[in-house]
Amino acid sequence: MKKPKAGADGTASKNVSADTIAAILNASHADPFSVLGVQQTDEGYVVRCFVPGAEAVTATALDGTVIGELAMLDPAGFFAGPVTISKLQPVRYRARRDDAEWAVTDPYSFGPVLGPMDDYYAREGSDLRLFDKMGAHPLKHEGVHGFHFAVWAPNARRVSVVGDFNGWDGRRHVMRFRSDSGIWEIFAPDVRPGVAYKFEIIGGDGELQPLKADPYARRAEMRPKNASVTTLELVQEWEDEAHRKHWSEADQRRQPISIYEVHAGSWQRNDDGTMLSWDEMASRLIPYVVDMGFTHIEFLPITEHPYDPSWGYQTTGLYAPTARFGEPEGFARFVNGAHKVGVSVILDWVPAHFPTDAHGLRHFDGTSLYEHADPRQGFHPDWNTAIYNFGRTEVVSYLLNNAVYWAEKFHLDGLRVDAVASMLYLDYSRKHGEWVPNEYGGNENLEAVRFLQEMNKRLYGSHPGVMSIAEESTSWPKVSAPVHEGGLGFGFKWNMGFMHDTLSYLAREPVHRKHHHSELTFGLIYAYSENFVLPISHDEVVHGKGSMIAKMAGDDWQKFANLRAFYGFMWGYPGKKLLFMGQEFAQWSEWSEERALDWNLLQYRMHEGMRRLVRDLNFTYRSKPSLHARDCEGDGFEWLVVDDDTNSVYAWLRKAPGEKPIAVITNFTPVFRENYALPLPAEGRWREILNTDADIYGGSGKGNGGRVQAVNAGGSIMANITLPPLATILLEPEF
Repeated sequence: MKKPKAGADGTASKNVSADTIAAILNASHADPFSVLGVQQTDEGYVVRCFVPGAEAVTATALDGTVIGELAMLDPAGFFAGPVTISKLQPVRYRARRDDAEWAVTDPYSFGPVLGPMDDYYAREGSDLRLFDKMGAHPLKHEGVHGFHFAVWAPNARRVSVVGDFNGWDGRRHVMRFRSDSGIWEIFAPDVRPGVAYKFEIIGGDGELQPLKADPYARRAEMRPKNASVTTLELVQEWEDEAHRKHWSEADQRRQPISIYEVHAGSWQRNDDGTMLSWDEMASRLIPYVVDMGFTHIEFLPITEHPYDPSWGYQTTGLYAPTARFGEPEGFARFVNGAHKVGVSVILDWVPAHFPTDAHGLRHFDGTSLYEHADPRQGFHPDWNTAIYNFGRTEVVSYLLNNAVYWAEKFHLDGLRVDAVASMLYLDYSRKHGEWVPNEYGGNENLEAVRFLQEMNKRLYGSHPGVMSIAEESTSWPKVSAPVHEGGLGFGFKWNMGFMHDTLSYLAREPVHRKHHHSELTFGLIYAYSENFVLPISHDEVVHGKGSMIAKMAGDDWQKFANLRAFYGFMWGYPGKKLLFMGQEFAQWSEWSEERALDWNLLQYRMHEGMRRLVRDLNFTYRSKPSLHARDCEGDGFEWLVVDDDTNSVYAWLRKAPGEKPIAVITNFTPVFRENYALPLPAEGRWREILNTDADIYGGSGKGNGGRVQAVNAGGSIMANITLPPLATILLEPEF
């Protein structure tokens, strides 16, 4: 077909030059919305379109009425012509080539979806519902169904959405730039759910960037693919009103909280080694957690990430549940199912840093947009990742919205915030000269502090029933104190000192423990300085550290006894509990994300005994307010035996107002001790409510026959008790 001369049809080519056509065809025009679609002229309305591959194009109204035949102005697919319409309106094209015919709805004939107030709130950073506007959302706009796309790229010269719906051709859906906010948007008619897409970005320097996944994508492709995927708005019939009401009204510090930490990809797997779907996981994991007495499930990050060995901590899609376990609706069903049986769900959340994968956030619009440009501030030497720029309003808003998103859309009960220490300190893992001091010359990251405070204020303010937990490994003050008191505003903080000190102590042969007695008493000096969670986490059973049972000193019998005694010690110690999967049945091998846990071990007495012990510890902890109601308050603890280093014995009292006290006694030597003199607060019979050396747990069966008698001996109330070897016992008064 011959190329029509420019201007051959005066009406069709009116106000469009050859240079303009060329700019449209190579996607370099500054504002294609001023050229394409329906344009009003002095003589009436004209339509211009770019339909690659077409030889002839007829313009129609949405109802199919023909409104004009268009002339080809460039054989690449540029058409124009007058149309018979009375007002601006969306149009469709019937395109033809040889014997083929197809329909195209013109994206440039639709007005914008966002408005000036959206720009204002986005720029101000005060919009807590950006996740309903940014990214890709199904929409009926001006009578047509499709998807609205919006992305923040203020320094880009051009942004197009590309995907399966347009042949990944960046010329066909060049987006509209909103200069007040730096957001690009377009309504793409007829796009359906389940379509892969990315953003094609030309940087301010004219360089084409790698195709970028959508920062606000709510669904993503299965790795190794990494495109975003259009998806319908989440629909879930929630049946968790009672669960959410309970937690919104409760003082979480005074509730029993026992957390089962889970890596969703390796807890269990199908027989062929494939990962479970959310529905399959729900049918197995939720009943298991209920039976074991845990109150919460904490998932290692389930947001989209490209690399399995990162365990999800290097995420490229903060808004998208990973495709590894199915569609997002499956995760919503899992949470709903957990809530129906009273189990809460916590998500590990990573706002500290992000990976440098080409399709991710790094150099998103050709500039350091989400990260600091200065590598002393924007590059993390430990993980080779990029650090969020917490001083940039839009970046902070992106993260704040994400925290609220999980609580609102998926009814998450809490966020455990990863790597908080790396956020708080400008010199974290950096040598002198490798970091930039704050405005006062200090090493505190004041912008990150303000971000964390704002995150907690907004999260708790909008969803009172949630909890936030900080993984913070230093002595930064007031991590779990309210923001109005100068704190960071977290609900809880991981007690990393407890984990370090206890594991160091238990790795020692019992004969040497008397020289390190203070390792286990020191923690009570600061036990109430924060609202603590006692974590035995995934970090302690990887990278050559061995499993919990492998860390214990002694022969196999002593290893099991040590671990049972420690679990009793930990569940009796002040603070909420967290245990990583597999450690409840004493898995021997280190955890690996590549395979399921060694569930076959439960056929053996010692491993099944350990599981039974953890189960009984959970239910005892939950049913006895003295063990949990004052986990975070000093009046709930009283030492009974603090200085018996010779025998490596520790004993204390756990208390709560109006409740029976519970004595916790641990013998950390393999010596069987009879007639051990234990001070108690009241005379009478005390019942042995738990003994980690019981035969049912795989122990030697030594104990007190179920009861001990406390008597007044010379003004002191004492009980002569039997201390089983390497064991913890719990006593409760019968009166």
